Amino acid sequence: MEAAQQTIGELAQEYLHHLDAEQHVSPYTVRNYTADIGGFVQFSNDRGIEAAEKIELNTIRLYLGELRQHKLSKNSLQRKVSTLRGLHRYLIVEKEMDVISIPRGFGPKPERRLPNFLTVYEMKSLVEAPDTSTVQGLRDRAILETLYATGIRVSELVSLNVENLNLESGEARVWGKGSKERLVLLGKKAIEALKAYLAEARPKFLWRTRTPALFLNRFGDRIVVRRIEYLVQQYARKAGLPMRIHPHMFRHSMATHLMDGGADLRVIQELLGHVSVATTEIYTHVSMAQLRHSYLEAHPRSNHRHKLNNHVAIPSDFVSGRGVPGYKALAKSLKS
Repeated sequence: MEAAQQTIGELAQEYLHHLDAEQHVSPYTVRNYTADIGGFVQFSNDRGIEAAEKIELNTIRLYLGELRQHKLSKNSLQRKVSTLRGLHRYLIVEKEMDVISIPRGFGPKPERRLPNFLTVYEMKSLVEAPDTSTVQGLRDRAILETLYATGIRVSELVSLNVENLNLESGEARVWGKGSKERLVLLGKKAIEALKAYLAEARPKFLWRTRTPALFLNRFGDRIVVRRIEYLVQQYARKAGLPMRIHPHMFRHSMATHLMDGGADLRVIQELLGHVSVATTEIYTHVSMAQLRHSYLEAHPRSNHRHKLNNHVAIPSDFVSGRGVPGYKALAKSLKS
C-alpha cells in the first residue's frame, strides 16, 4: 500500500516499528512514543482527520490545548511535540510524503526546573541501607552503589551485562539514548559491592536459567525498572529519608556531588552522556558546597568578622540538599 493511501494510525505504527527494529531505541522510549502518538491519532480521528497530509500546525495546537486542560505540564506538552516532530520527519524523509514540518520552538516553552538531589550524608545512608548478610541485600547494595557511582539511568542499569564490567580498570560500558555507547567510571565502593555480588549472590540467583544480565531477580531473569524503583523507595524509608526518592535522583546527586568536588563540566557531561553541555549546566545551579562556604563566611551568626551592616536575605526555599534558584547571584551577594 502506498504511503498516501495509509491512515495516520497505520503510518504511526510503521514509525514505531522503525524506531524499535531499525533505530534500536529503548523499549521505554517506544512505550512513551506509543502513548504520545496514540493520543494524537485518536484526537485526529475524532475530528475526521485520517490522512497525514491533512494535519496542520493548528491541529497540533488544538491537541496541545486539550491536553493543557487536563493539567499537563509544559515539559510534558513539549515532549509530545518532540514525538510528533519525529513522526513527521520520518514521513518526510523515509516515506517521502508531503506533510508539514514541525519547526523547532513550536509549542510551549519548557520549564527549567532544578533537579532534586540528596546530600552526601543522605546518599550514604541510602546506599548502606541493604542488609548485606543476605543475597538480596548484596545485590541491592551493588545496584545502589552502581547507580550512585556512575550516574547512569535506571534503564541503562537494567540493560547491563556482566561482560560490560571491567572491575580491574573500574569501568563499565553502557548504551544510552539512541543506542549511543559510552564508558562510565566505578568508584571503590561500587567495585567492592559488585565483586561481593558477583562472587556470593549472583550465582544463587542463577538457579533456573543462564543469562548474561548483570542484575537478576529472584527467578533468575534480568531485573526490571519497576522493581528497582520499588527497592529504592523501600531503602529510602529504611534510611529515614523524608522525601520521595526515585532512581533518577542518584543521577542528579552524582552530578551535583561531582560539581561540589570541582569536577570539570565537560567531564560530567561525558559521564552522563548528555549530547549538549547546556543540559549539564543545570548542575552548576544546585551545587551546594560553594554556597555553604559563602554562607558561613558571610552570615553574621556564622562569622564574627562579618560586618553587621551587610544584610543579605537567604531565600525561603533554602533547603539542605536541594537546589536554590539564582545561586550565582546569591553567592556573589554573600561574598560582598
